Amino acid sequence: MTLTDLSNGFRDDEQTRRVQAVIHDRLADDRDPQECRFLMRFWWQLSMPYREVSMQDLSLNIGQEKLDALEALINAIRSSPARIDAWTAGAEQAFPVVEDRGFRGSSGTES
Repeated sequence: MTLTDLSNGFRDDEQTRRVQAVIHDRLADDRDPQECRFLMRFWWQLSMPYREVSMQDLSLNIGQEKLDALEALINAIRSSPARIDAWTAGAEQAFPVVEDRGFRGSSGTES
């Protein structure tokens, strides 16, 4: 399945940015750099008409719970803006905001 059509499925730029914010703030945790890298490539692809990442890349590098969420998002994007809104609300409930970004988590010190 190609993912190059995703930028066409959003109602407007605001909806795209909201989905990207959920991916950035709730899914992309840089304490897992490989997973984070591919999530951010997917994040970028949501607003671009070319391929940054494939479904195979995602399935090899993203944990199952997040992969399931991305597959649901892809289905929502290909269905309707209303389903995208529902996905966003559900993802905000299911995934907490990543509070600890990388360095603090790996250094064992608090700032």
